[in-house]
Amino acid sequence: AAQLADFTYIIDVRSPSEYAEDHIPGASNYPVLSDIERERVGTLYKHSPFEAKKLGAVLIARNIAHHLEQAWHSQPRNWQPLIYCARGGQRSSALTHILRQIGFAATRLEGGYKNYRQHVLQQLTILPAQPSFYVLCGLTGSGKSRLLSALKRHGAQVLDMEQIAKHRGSILGDVVHETQPTQKAFDSQILAQLKSFDFTRLIFIESESKKIGSVRVPDKLIERMWASPCLRLETPIHLRIALLRDDYAHFIHHPERLHTLLLRLKGTHSNAQITHWQALCETRAWDALITELLEQHYDSAYNKSIYSHYANYTDAAQLVLSNPADSGFTQLAHETLALVDNFVNNADTPFKPILKKP
Repeated sequence: AAQLADFTYIIDVRSPSEYAEDHIPGASNYPVLSDIERERVGTLYKHSPFEAKKLGAVLIARNIAHHLEQAWHSQPRNWQPLIYCARGGQRSSALTHILRQIGFAATRLEGGYKNYRQHVLQQLTILPAQPSFYVLCGLTGSGKSRLLSALKRHGAQVLDMEQIAKHRGSILGDVVHETQPTQKAFDSQILAQLKSFDFTRLIFIESESKKIGSVRVPDKLIERMWASPCLRLETPIHLRIALLRDDYAHFIHHPERLHTLLLRLKGTHSNAQITHWQALCETRAWDALITELLEQHYDSAYNKSIYSHYANYTDAAQLVLSNPADSGFTQLAHETLALVDNFVNNADTPFKPILKKP
């Protein structure tokens, strides 16, 4: 895995389903066996390894020929791709051998994806301890994700895990028309993002639960977050309602989806309470529904979690959102950066400046 930074072109020769589950960030998928072909060879191998190898050779050679003709024919002599398969075995070896025979300086990743995955897991136990985070805390609907986006636009380093997870973090936080990444893919993207940061500069991150939808935040990362200083975003409830109506507009247009998702609250709230919320959904009483969900479910759950994990939350510097428009978050980003810059400049810390100099 230490070789990865040396290559600008990475080829994943595994099947499409293997690639979809997870892959090295930036790798392109050029399977030498399709999913069906791989299953076909594997089934035959149980009965006759020799016949399976013959079939595999035919299929792999045919697919490599197709990729050479359609994708790589125009590559220059100095092209130096890195190639990997599941374990660094026959699939990657075959392509590497052919490319080298042509004259390309192709390299096979030792151990393949399995080795890369071990590297990811190892690094996720080490790397989160190195940077310095500022954690943005605030009740559901406060606009934390929007503030992170505004901070990023203004040059700050931001780790937006909800964006990577394709989920808003709450029990109703599924992003419409988006599928969450697998745990392996989420881990890969988190590590890639961490590696892209300058650790001499601060990183802003949003307070999260251990799980964001179906994916789990790496243990060492969330432990580092809990030990980091936090900023407290305070947003009046009427603005929180407005922001949530905007963020969850798909429910307003398709209330039947929300009606079904409210059943996820069973076990936490009574059947009568859920039926009541479903009735508000059916009558499109959105402000009343959002207010009740915030006051009776989200706020209490968030406060219980935040006070138990962030020791300095009570004394954290406060940011107040007064304008839910983009301009309001731009102003809040300026205030946030000024606030943190002031802290950094008056503290015995090497982490400065917050923003890169142009």
